[in-house]
Amino acid sequence: MLVLRPIREGDLPGLVALARSTGGGLTSLPADEAFLGGRITDSLRAFHPGIRRPGGEHYLFALEDTADAGIVGVSGIAARVGGFDPWYSYQIRPERHVHAPLRVDKEIPVLHLRQEHRGPTELGSLFLRADRRRHGGGRLLSLARLLFLAAFPARFTETVIAEMRGFVDDQDKSPFWEAVGRHFFEFDFYAADLLCGLGQKEFIADLMPRHPIYVPLLPAEVQAAIGRVHPQTEPALALLHGEGFRRTDEVDIFDAGPQLRAPVREIRAVRQARAARVRAATAPAPAAAPDRIVANGLLEYRAALGGVREHDDGSVSLDRALAAALEVEAGDQVWLTPLR
Repeated sequence: MLVLRPIREGDLPGLVALARSTGGGLTSLPADEAFLGGRITDSLRAFHPGIRRPGGEHYLFALEDTADAGIVGVSGIAARVGGFDPWYSYQIRPERHVHAPLRVDKEIPVLHLRQEHRGPTELGSLFLRADRRRHGGGRLLSLARLLFLAAFPARFTETVIAEMRGFVDDQDKSPFWEAVGRHFFEFDFYAADLLCGLGQKEFIADLMPRHPIYVPLLPAEVQAAIGRVHPQTEPALALLHGEGFRRTDEVDIFDAGPQLRAPVREIRAVRQARAARVRAATAPAPAAAPDRIVANGLLEYRAALGGVREHDDGSVSLDRALAAALEVEAGDQVWLTPLR
C-alpha cells in the first residue's frame, strides 16, 4: 500500500535518489544532499503542534511503499510565499492604446515584474517515480495534501496557488528564457531556476529587466509559450483544473509557466472532505478500485487510498489493511474525501 506521511530524517537517502531521478526538472528539490537535509529539517519544524497561523513553514510529504518502507514520491506545501524570501512573477496586464482620429483602439498585453512579500499558500515539490504513475499514486500524492489543508485550515491562507512548469522545445530549451532571461544572465535557464530552488533570489532584483515587456514585440513562438505548460506537466494541470484551480494573470519569470489559484474552500477535495468516527476495522472487502482518500487527521499525518463503508450515523468502517496503514482503530477520527 502507498501511504503519504511527513518526511523523516531517515528518508534523506531516498529523497536524494528521487531528486537525482528527476533529471533536473524539480528545481525546488535539487540533488544536493546538504540542501535536502535542510529541507527535511525545515519540514520537521513545520509540523510543530504550536503553530496557529501561516508563516514561513514548508511542509514536505513522502509517499511510502509499505512493502519495503521506501519512498517513491514527494509533494509539498509552503504555508505562505514571500516574507524574507520575496516571491517573483510576471503579471500580464492589458494596456490600452487609443487614437480616435485614426480609429485605433488596441489592447496590448504587457509583462510587469511583480514581488510578493505576503503571499498565499503554495503547492509544490511534487514528483512521483516513473514506475508508480498508475493506479492512483499520482492523485494520492497531490490530493492527500489538500486533505491536510482541510484538517488544519489555521495553518494556511484562504487561497492556494500552484506554479506549473513551463514549456520547453524539442531541444529542451525554454523559448521564453532564450528570448528574455538569457540576455540578462551569464548562466543558463536551469542554473537560474536552481538558484531560486536553493533560496538564492537576490540576483533577480539586481539582474532582471526593470521595465515592462510588451508581449507583441517578442517572436511568435515565444508569445505562444507564455502560459503553456511542459508536456510532462499536462496531467498535473488537468488534475488541478478538475479540483477547481484556475489560471491567473501571472506566469513564471524564467519559463513563463502558468500560475493556478483557488480559494481553499472551493477546492473540490476540500469542499467534499469530512471528518468521521471509525466504527470498526473489518475484514478485507471484495477487490474494487479505491474510491476515497482517507487520512488520520493528525500532525503525524498518514493518508492512503481505500474503500470505505459509510453508515447512517456518519461513522465509517475501514478495511483492516487501510486502518493499519493509517494507524487508526475503532473510536478514532479520520478525514476522507472522494478520490475524484
